[in-house]
Amino acid sequence: MLVAAFIIDRRSVRVPLVEARAVPDYSLLGASLDISIDPAAITDSEGKLLVVNHAYRERFEGLPTPLDLSSDPESRDSLVEARLAAWRDGASCAARIAGPSGALAVEIERVGAHGEQLLWRFPSGDEPDAIVVAARRIAGATGERLASAGVLAALVDDDGLLLAANKPFADRALTGAQRQDGPVRFADIVDIHEDETVQLRADKEGVPLRAVHVPLDPNREGGAGTLLMFETRDGPSLANSANVQVLLEMLPIGLALVDRDGRFLTMNKAFRTAAGLPAGSMPSYPGDLVAKEDKAAVADAVRRNARGPAMAGDLAVRLNHQPGEPVALTVAGLRGLGDAAVLLLLKDNSEEAKLKRQVAQATKMQAVGQLAGGVAHDFNNILTAIIGHCDLMLMRHTPGDSDYDDIQQIKSNSNRAAGLTRQLLAFSRQQTLRPQVLQLPDVVSEVSHLLKRLLGETVQLVVKHGRDIGPVRADPGQLEQVIVNLAVNARDAMASKGGGTLTIQTYAVRADQVADLGSDILPVADYSTLSISDTGTGIPAAVLGKVFEPFFTTKEVGKGTGLGLSTVYGIVKQSGGFIFADSKVGAGTQFTIYLPVHRVEEGAAVPAKPVSKAGDEELWGTGTVLLVEDEPMVRTVAERALTRHGYRVLTATNGEEALEQLDGGHAIDLLVSDVVMPLMDGPTMVREARKTHPELPILFMSGYAEEQLRKSIDIANVAFLPKPFSVQELAEAVRKALAQKADAN
Repeated sequence: MLVAAFIIDRRSVRVPLVEARAVPDYSLLGASLDISIDPAAITDSEGKLLVVNHAYRERFEGLPTPLDLSSDPESRDSLVEARLAAWRDGASCAARIAGPSGALAVEIERVGAHGEQLLWRFPSGDEPDAIVVAARRIAGATGERLASAGVLAALVDDDGLLLAANKPFADRALTGAQRQDGPVRFADIVDIHEDETVQLRADKEGVPLRAVHVPLDPNREGGAGTLLMFETRDGPSLANSANVQVLLEMLPIGLALVDRDGRFLTMNKAFRTAAGLPAGSMPSYPGDLVAKEDKAAVADAVRRNARGPAMAGDLAVRLNHQPGEPVALTVAGLRGLGDAAVLLLLKDNSEEAKLKRQVAQATKMQAVGQLAGGVAHDFNNILTAIIGHCDLMLMRHTPGDSDYDDIQQIKSNSNRAAGLTRQLLAFSRQQTLRPQVLQLPDVVSEVSHLLKRLLGETVQLVVKHGRDIGPVRADPGQLEQVIVNLAVNARDAMASKGGGTLTIQTYAVRADQVADLGSDILPVADYSTLSISDTGTGIPAAVLGKVFEPFFTTKEVGKGTGLGLSTVYGIVKQSGGFIFADSKVGAGTQFTIYLPVHRVEEGAAVPAKPVSKAGDEELWGTGTVLLVEDEPMVRTVAERALTRHGYRVLTATNGEEALEQLDGGHAIDLLVSDVVMPLMDGPTMVREARKTHPELPILFMSGYAEEQLRKSIDIANVAFLPKPFSVQELAEAVRKALAQKADAN
């Protein structure tokens, strides 16, 4: 089996759209992708094709990139957002993409040894096109079975064009020229008599036919389509034919027939699935399927269509098994089908609704994260000014002065506020991480002593470790903060019950076990898992979906900032992991964190130990520093701080002023600049400056994370100083940047 799975089919060899690389082996990847019957492709981070499988080639003619599959602006925006989310979070999805052959669903996963590629999958079973499926079956084996019972069948779209027909209808209704000339208008091949019988024009000697109209998918973009079945006036009644059930079962949407008294006659498997009914069961009335508030509306619609003129209409109803998710129920009148007077259509849109909820939740969290990151950035500027002025004032005071303690208190509170902004940056995945390769049991052991003191005597701590747990790559300090935050929340949840048990478990989850879970969010891979569960009061289901949102808290006023779980969420996602919450009121809550197993490469460099901070006497220096900062309060603090440490400081409020200073003949030893500024931002200014001063050292100041900035800026030989910073930290960063320049020379 394994050998057969990796035989290389030369038709699926790498698409020649990118420059060849020695690694990875795209031929092997192409052969592996061909195992999937669904279209699949691997692209780079920007969506450029690297390799595709046969299903992708056959379904998307011309080999467009995944981002070019739709010409609809809204669908293209959804694809772009899904790509960005997958690159950031590891996985993403999008639904109802207007593709070249109907609506598409897409699943995107970040893959590769270094996470440098994106895997795009287009599952064909998520959203079948009822019209396309019905046309294929009517022209195929199902149409032949109907023909053997003497039933003529044809499929007509909303524009009156004949889409498909079984052989008896085509033989009797179409001439040779009409078969060759392309689509035929149904009105051009039939005559309708006053008694509503139908005469085929090409079959002048034939007897008139009775027609049964069956409307298909009403939710399909571009029209519903109608299936027409014909029987002769003197022939056996179609209503008594077993082929009615065959017809119902062949369609991918839920169909049911109701008699004039409003009772069910029959229904197909798709209808039972959509209605949440067990196999073989059938209620008496359609109203038995819906919530109490919708029973009257359904009964009235069935009664009107059963006894009045034949018509069709949609109702928004809530089913008993899914009362929170309204669905569309189509009620259509039938004539000429025996006891059947009403046709009900119900589409199972549970997967579509699930995808929509996932996309909406991911979009909301992304938007809130961007807002939180922006707020944190602005607060960091303010806190930089406050902390800097406190440092300058402390230089003029000594312990024991009347103002010294007050200044220290201001600085202490400012540092606490800086901690809150770091939590906001953690949620928005814009904080600076220092990842290391580590083992989860070691991290739990390090923090367990602190947890015992935090939890108190009323809470029992139980720690369990599994076997064969792979290493993960994460920031150990941030991972400890995740465990502490979850443990403190668990302690508070158990306080009202007088205590309880907090259980921390680490264990390995293999890729085949992930596949068995069937999660639409968790990509199939090997994970090291951390589970933290308590025996507290639990979280209500209505609240569980909001617990990771910032500033949302279930605690009393004044007892929580609402940033604890949002910080946990951000740290886990920024570390490439996934977190899930499961809770039952009265029984407790469990948080499960999946971190991908890190494959350590041979010969990988060991991270250097951090260098201890220099003393104040080592921070004095000489040289000219060009300081570029649009915030006056931050610019003033930085200027005074650098001047006090011996530097000559030139200032500019934006990038254009800075370039004028550089061209003014001044010998600049170091450029210190903010990143986000009006008119011309820091990176743009630096690129222009490097054209005339290629060796100029750069120190960027920013309230955003260093990792995020390095990815977006892509400028070599620059240093970063995160805001808020103290006077000493600024002096250290400047001294280090100048020292690196001296070493290079």
